[in-house]
Amino acid sequence: MDCETTKRAETMNLYDIKRANYDAQAKMMKALAHPSRLLIAHALLDHELCVCELRELLKQNLSTVSRHLSVLKNAGLLIEEKRGLYVYYHLCCDGLREFLIRMNDLVGEATS
Repeated sequence: MDCETTKRAETMNLYDIKRANYDAQAKMMKALAHPSRLLIAHALLDHELCVCELRELLKQNLSTVSRHLSVLKNAGLLIEEKRGLYVYYHLCCDGLREFLIRMNDLVGEATS
């Protein structure tokens, strides 16, 4: 293999790695791209909540809330913990918390 072919192969491999990362980022952003799911994420900024508390907050039926939670969980944004009869949810990491806060700031700046 000549030098140029090697560089092209390395670039293609780097593209594949970045592509996988972009796909994961897109999955997370899609999961947050719904007002109810954003509300859930913001409600979980400071403390965990159980499904029944989230249902009251969203004013939606249990199956709808569960579907939203499933989307967020499958995107890797939430962690669930079963305790007795209740399932509690919290955000997966501080990075998500920071992202949500910064996004809120950005929206405030953009609408000012």
